[in-house]
Amino acid sequence: MPYDSESSNQDSRSRRVRGRALVALAALAPTALAGWLVWQAMEGTGGHDDKPPQVLPLPSRTVQSSRPGTGTATGTPTPQGSPSSPAPSAPPGGGSGTGTLAGKTVVIDPGHNPNNFRHTKEINQPVDIGTNEKECDTTGTETNDGYTEAEFTLDVSHRIRAILEKQGAKVVFTHDGDRTFGPCVDERARIGNRAKADAVVSVHADGAAQGQRGFHVILPAKVKGGGADTAPIVGPSRELGVRIAGKFVQDTGMNASNYVGGGTALDTRSDLGGLNLSTVPKVFIECGNMRDSRDSALLKSADWHQKAAQGIADGITAFLDG
Repeated sequence: MPYDSESSNQDSRSRRVRGRALVALAALAPTALAGWLVWQAMEGTGGHDDKPPQVLPLPSRTVQSSRPGTGTATGTPTPQGSPSSPAPSAPPGGGSGTGTLAGKTVVIDPGHNPNNFRHTKEINQPVDIGTNEKECDTTGTETNDGYTEAEFTLDVSHRIRAILEKQGAKVVFTHDGDRTFGPCVDERARIGNRAKADAVVSVHADGAAQGQRGFHVILPAKVKGGGADTAPIVGPSRELGVRIAGKFVQDTGMNASNYVGGGTALDTRSDLGGLNLSTVPKVFIECGNMRDSRDSALLKSADWHQKAAQGIADGITAFLDG
């Protein structure tokens, strides 16, 4: 969940489905449908900064995993491998200098910090997020059996870095579990700003109620106050978020959130310091709900971590390739 706010409480909304033709397409060609959803979403990205675009989720259905033993995205999966299995990560540093992303800088922000729970006094200190003050950071959530969001976000972030660096990108982390606590939300934003990042993605998982399932991408609202002025980044951040949402559906089979975003997989917020203080395109992604038994089984699967990383990396690549 985001560092500086509890997940917004929203009534569960029924998902939007585009009639019989869409259902037929889903049955015949789910991969082609995912690409079509991205195209549909991108139709509405130009010139309407105050209205988030629509990312239509795949119709509710069972999506078979491409790997044996990993279960299904909408059924109860069989976790494969340990969630702490080493990610195929290259050493931190610049990209290869070749590839489609050569010359691009991407900042990955692993949500929270595994050490935060030992430093509650420090992370509860208020920091300025432009429009008001919020706590420095939070501990994040965890599954019912104790697998923490901070562990999840670091592992997925390592996997994203490995994918992007193979494509030539320079990947910068806001932290790598090597800090005593934090960094605070304002510092996380400054790291992306100082890097002059072409894209920043903050990786999270939510902590909502049982039965509330699926992923969503959080976009910056248009805010201005104190050190916050998101007007220049609202449009490109929206495009980044749409690209990631479309690719995440395609690569993971995960449905859009059934409790945030009205079935679009998109949520716009003005209360997150990591977004408010950013001067470069930035989004958060909540990869699923750690407190739901079905979602948590996926979030604890090393194989699914790789799919999630691929979906996020593919979305970043699609955004940067323009």
